[in-house]
Amino acid sequence: MAKHLFGLVVTNHGTAANNRAETEGNITTLQKILWNDEVHTTVSAEAIRFAIRWYWQRVKGEEALNRVWKDGENKPEHKWKDRSFESWKEHIDDDVLGFMSAEAAKEEANPEESGGKKKGRGKAIIRRARLEVTRAISLTPFAGDITFNAASVGATPSASSTGKDPVPYGTEVHATRYQYGFALTPEELARKERALDVVDAIVNLADVAGNQARFLFDFSPDSIIFRWTDDFAPRILYGFSLGKDGSLCVPDVIKRLEAGDIDPKEVVAGGSIAHSADGEKLKTLGCAVCRGVKEAAEVIKSRLRGNLSLS
Repeated sequence: MAKHLFGLVVTNHGTAANNRAETEGNITTLQKILWNDEVHTTVSAEAIRFAIRWYWQRVKGEEALNRVWKDGENKPEHKWKDRSFESWKEHIDDDVLGFMSAEAAKEEANPEESGGKKKGRGKAIIRRARLEVTRAISLTPFAGDITFNAASVGATPSASSTGKDPVPYGTEVHATRYQYGFALTPEELARKERALDVVDAIVNLADVAGNQARFLFDFSPDSIIFRWTDDFAPRILYGFSLGKDGSLCVPDVIKRLEAGDIDPKEVVAGGSIAHSADGEKLKTLGCAVCRGVKEAAEVIKSRLRGNLSLS
């Protein structure tokens, strides 16, 4: 039976903001969701997946990917090597993150317009993403904080009607942490060893979503929990929370461990959670608890190598 790798990540505490085109008037807004009956800010799984792809491009080189992001030109864009995906096994992004290319039917839908011929069917080439990522949710509710700023005089030629005046604008900001989860079945990859690259990308994830020149939010894990298991269900997603004193804790994960829903031998945890009361509890229950997230990553990669017979 194939084994599955599940993970739960919580970021460091930071000030999240959006520096993109999503606005309400002159206020740049954060995406929000109703979570446990309160408004929380959120970051899409697509943004996290893009950051993973961008990490691989910088670390492994453009030759390892099919879709490459070029942002050093006047008009940033994606460039493709193989739009037909015939060589998808050679590219880590196609193998791990999947792809879809849909072509419309080449003949008209109206028989009268197509000379009485039947309409041909469209063509689609699809590979489901093997790495599944949840939407990231803030650990704390959004209080509605907005900062008011002004672009400096002459910041851009079109900054104001005259180009000589400062331009005021507002920005929603949220001082918080984000948590998200992921799932991967390495046996479903064309190259199983790419599971190790997934772990590296998650542990070293940097800028995600609205992180541009004005806003930097560290999306690398402050703490991480891996689960390497035969179980089809993750059972650890969104397990991080904050205690009354603001400390990081994982009460739901501990409950599942104590109930026998999760085998402690399957779990590897690392990061600041190791230095907390819940970290000590995880260790007492039999989980592998590491002081840092990189140490935890090495432990789980060692297990992957052993079970998947990787060099």
